[in-house]
Amino acid sequence: MTSEKASPNGELPPTSELRQKGLDTMAKVYGFEMQDGPGDFFAYLTEHLFADVWNREGLTIRDRRLILFGVLAASGQSDVAEIQAGAALANNELTGDELLEIALFLCYYVGWPQGSRFNMMFGSVIAKHEAKLAKQNKTT
Repeated sequence: MTSEKASPNGELPPTSELRQKGLDTMAKVYGFEMQDGPGDFFAYLTEHLFADVWNREGLTIRDRRLILFGVLAASGQSDVAEIQAGAALANNELTGDELLEIALFLCYYVGWPQGSRFNMMFGSVIAKHEAKLAKQNKTT
């Protein structure tokens, strides 16, 4: 890992190709532009998890996101799942109907209360996404 240290004025050295690949993948996964950061934690996060693991052959980002929904539901992290759901819709990886189907499916494995929370959260994310699309269609 390249543990890039900030200069005394807070600036980071130029971003390596590996770091940039990780930042680009993070933007796809989270649905918003990611800024580079200092330190070992950020180096491992971008250069290993996102540049390497999320880009391995065998599973698509969509596949990995589906697995992640299960993990997030099982661990009660609906806040992170909300970000993932928005990115999945924005990237056309999943439809609103598919997200709702995921919530129903999860009810049987993580329990109805948690699955219901995901169903409500997904419904909110879908409504926001549809409103954003409607606004974009009005302006074009």
